[in-house]
Amino acid sequence: MRRRSFLAAGALGMAAPALPVSPLSGPALAQNARVLRFVPESNLANADPVWTTTTIARNHGLMIWDMLYARDAGFVPRPQMVAGHELSGDHLTWRFTLRDGLLFHDGEPVRAVDCVTSINRWAKRRPLGQKLLELTEEMKALDDRRFEIRLKHPFALMTHAFADSCFVMPERIARTDPFQQITEYVGSGPYRFLRDEWVSGDRAVYARFDRYQPRQEPPSYLAGGKVVHFDRVEWRVMPDSATASSALQNGEVDWVQVPQFDLLPMLRGSRGVKVAVNDRVGVMGMLALNHLHPPFDNPKLLRAILSVLDQRDFMTAALGEEKELFQVPCGVFTPGLPMANDAGMEVLAGPRDIERGRKLVAESGYKGERIVLMSPSDYPTTQTFAQVAADLFKRLGLNVEYTSMDWGTLVQRRTSKEPVEKGGWSAFATTYEGLTVADPATHIPLRGNGAGGWFGWPTSPRLEALRDRWFDAPDETAQKRIARDMQSIAFEEVPFLPLGQLFYPTAYRDTLQDIVPANMPIFWNVRRA
Repeated sequence: MRRRSFLAAGALGMAAPALPVSPLSGPALAQNARVLRFVPESNLANADPVWTTTTIARNHGLMIWDMLYARDAGFVPRPQMVAGHELSGDHLTWRFTLRDGLLFHDGEPVRAVDCVTSINRWAKRRPLGQKLLELTEEMKALDDRRFEIRLKHPFALMTHAFADSCFVMPERIARTDPFQQITEYVGSGPYRFLRDEWVSGDRAVYARFDRYQPRQEPPSYLAGGKVVHFDRVEWRVMPDSATASSALQNGEVDWVQVPQFDLLPMLRGSRGVKVAVNDRVGVMGMLALNHLHPPFDNPKLLRAILSVLDQRDFMTAALGEEKELFQVPCGVFTPGLPMANDAGMEVLAGPRDIERGRKLVAESGYKGERIVLMSPSDYPTTQTFAQVAADLFKRLGLNVEYTSMDWGTLVQRRTSKEPVEKGGWSAFATTYEGLTVADPATHIPLRGNGAGGWFGWPTSPRLEALRDRWFDAPDETAQKRIARDMQSIAFEEVPFLPLGQLFYPTAYRDTLQDIVPANMPIFWNVRRA
């Protein structure tokens, strides 16, 4: 079914607003060729990519900070800030050497101690980093250009870890508690953040860092040479996708990161606009569940919901006729990548029977507890997921309260561990990038480490034990067997509800060229024809 018809007929009783369609006109404004005007996926409410896991903060991080290693187009980590590393014969000592010419935006050289301090802060908030800290005997700077990590046990994923948004900040900034937000944004990457021009809800602005030294290599995904061709990049926040699309058609902006799916036919027919799907791995839609409080601390209730959840309903409501942009069924690992498997998938593929689901809900012991379902108003696709979930909950007889808010507010509220009566929450819709949820190493929503885990805080000793085994597996075949076991357990304990895999398109003026294909916007290499 199409998104608008679903929303019009849905139990929530919310009518979709009419979307303005602008004429197919040429550029309305004469743009400065050295300024790129970009509409991001959402508002940059917080600019600390360690404190928050939002993709918008990660994208901001890629603008202003560099990483020690970065994934290439084959998703293989390649040296970025480092010239290379040495590994001892027993695989317990890693020694890294920084390449020449690395400077922070305040003109100070990047030192090994900056790297060590940045690693320590980042590691406390990221799954691969937490594993690294667990295995580390000592991490220290040897001199200004070299640092060393001595391990208790071999860690083959070291460079993969450093390629997982491990941004290098000056030591004074990286000393900030990882559970507190930084207040200074001195970068190490190709763009400087113009903090004085940052207005949350309106814009974020970046300027080319003239002293950045790119690698002398072609760009490849996040790796290689980061050569900048624009003096200034302006992120202009436009929560309404129709407004953003109209601005793109009229030449008022150059690039819209994520146009709304039902506007794609119009954009494809617009003169001077190109629509592309640069994402090869997609994202996973999911419903996060709060396991600390009733009613979602009850696995029987969660299994009852899972038994009637129809992933196709979620995908078609959000994407309409764009069937080539989604994949169902989708388990707990990214379809198309090595750890994806069919273990327990019959729970998603069998007949959907609401009456049977209502019976299972009653048998679960559900007592009518209020469910607060948070929905991000400025993410149309995710908002649609939340609306479909609310409709499903109502049809199952659950006492659901649909609460709409902007993503920045949702990000703040989801940190609360209080019950709903004290401002807490029960569930929220979100998406996770395919590479992040591709395997147990970085799959944060699949963790079972309770209060120390991702929002929702499920506790699962079985999932945690299998994750540890996955790290020690001798080969990919053994890893795949463990991933199957983890998926089977996930369908029993339901740490989150998988909603399907989707691929986001992007749209830009056809005067832009050499955009690096990726699942996030990349602002190096791109130029204006």
